[in-house]
Amino acid sequence: MNSIGIIGGNGGMGRLFSSVFSRAGYEVSVSGRNTRLSNRDLAESCEIVMVSVPIRATVSVIDEIVPLMKPEQVLCDLTSVKTMPVQAMLKSKASVIGFHPMFGPNLPGIRGQNIVATPARCPEEILSVFTSIFASEGAQVTIMTPEEHDRVVAVVQGLVHFATLAVADAVRTSGTDFEKILSVMSPVYRIEMGLIGRILGQSPDLYGDILRMNPEVMPVLNGFSDSVERLRESVASPDEKEFQAFFNGNRECFNEYIPLATRDTDALIEALVNLT
Repeated sequence: MNSIGIIGGNGGMGRLFSSVFSRAGYEVSVSGRNTRLSNRDLAESCEIVMVSVPIRATVSVIDEIVPLMKPEQVLCDLTSVKTMPVQAMLKSKASVIGFHPMFGPNLPGIRGQNIVATPARCPEEILSVFTSIFASEGAQVTIMTPEEHDRVVAVVQGLVHFATLAVADAVRTSGTDFEKILSVMSPVYRIEMGLIGRILGQSPDLYGDILRMNPEVMPVLNGFSDSVERLRESVASPDEKEFQAFFNGNRECFNEYIPLATRDTDALIEALVNLT
């Protein structure tokens, strides 16, 4: 294989992966708004067709090209949700792989980043082509089924984004002067608050789609609501043992992760100190 067509190739993620495949020696074609080539052109001419469009548009774009794809081609996507897009791609005759880059497009490359691959109808030799390209750029590839991906990502993205946005709303509605909040934040709190600023600096459509279009997110959020209520009750209780039980129960669960988390955040704190 030496040609790849990226639908949505002029978007941020499309441009990033265009560079990755160009450096791997592939002839890269793109389609999108205001491009000479259409989605149909790419489906009819490229050995690999990669769909890199917003989550809400992914299945409809796949449906558009499915009838054009041949058994000797590969159809893949870069969407943050995997079960529905992979099911749509399996209606084609092509080999099918779902990919989810676990990072945003505003990066110089993919070194040090994680990519989830969900091969659904894909010979091992084709999968190894992609994993070798991504590994040569310094990325780590994790293999999952589409269903397992959606369950895990409902926690990694859905829960974390939801909790971060909930904290943002609670800060806003507390009425506390934000300048005063910033004035007392030491580096460790800047790290936590920085996630709020990072998310709110991006598109609400992106985060809305990640939360609303993964069917595994709502059960996780229902569990989160229960956790918040248990924590609130333990804080309000006059019996300090209730909070200790809540805290220690979670510390036991995260025990093996604590050393890595401490090392990582110590490094971030030191980096922030050196920036000031």
